[in-house]
Parts: sequence; C-alpha cells; structure tokens
Amino acid sequence: MVIINSFEEYKSYEGKMVGVSEWHKIDQEQINRFADATLDHQWIHVDKDRAQNDGPFKSTIAHGYLTLSLIPYLWKQIADVRNVKMEINYGIENFKFGQAVPVDSEVRLEATVKSITNLRGTIKAVIQAKLAIKGHVKPAYLGDVVFLYHFHEN
Repeated sequence: MVIINSFEEYKSYEGKMVGVSEWHKIDQEQINRFADATLDHQWIHVDKDRAQNDGPFKSTIAHGYLTLSLIPYLWKQIADVRNVKMEINYGIENFKFGQAVPVDSEVRLEATVKSITNLRGTIKAVIQAKLAIKGHVKPAYLGDVVFLYHFHEN
C-alpha cells in the first residue's frame, strides 16, 4: 500500500501505476442488496433461473453501477491518503464498461494516477480505474475517477 501525506507526495505518483487492490468476490447476496438499495431488480441481476436459461451470460451479473461503487473501497486498499481534512468523490469521466461481471466473479482495481493539480489548496486527483476480472483478459471497465482532497496545513 502506498501512503500519501501531502500534495507533493501525491504529485510524485503522477503518470504512474500506484498498485492493485485485493481480489473481491461479488456474490449473489451483494448483487441482491445492491438491487434493493437502488430499486434496480432487472432479472439479469436477480433472477438466477431466468438468467441461466434466457440470459446471454448463463448466470446473473453484477450491476455496472455496483462495480463502480466498489472504487472507493478498493482504492483505499491501494493508497492511504493521510493528513486530509476532507476527501470528496468528485466525478467519473470517460468510463466504458467492457465486460459483464458474472455472479461469483472476483474483481480487483488497478489504479494509475493520471494527474494531480493544486487548485488553490484543493487537490484534484484524476485516477485511471481499471477493474480486472479474475480469469478474463478484458476488464469490466476502464475510466477516470476524480477525487478532491483538502490536506491539513503542516
């Protein structure tokens, strides 16, 4: 895990792959809980029998937004950004879903720091997020997430 304590330390990772998270298994229970939380009960996600018989993947699949929502959790396994007063999930840019994530797949985040900018004391970090699926060549998605940080003054 990378430890970052300041803008200057963050800036030193610009243009570099920071690391990869641990593997995380997405099981049917997590998919069902996400469906309940988002009111998205489309059969491809929650109806195992129909998905197996009628679906293109022969199993249920994770919601795309479920896989996106894992970014903060998986990112914190890669980088420990310390000495911050506040951290904000600011946005996502240029995201493309490349492959569905079948139930019981294991995924992990691969993160590269694309840019670090000091906006008059607010640090804008653009991180390229690639979600790998164990046993698959093509990632679930690739795109940029944007975090804003307010570091404590030293």
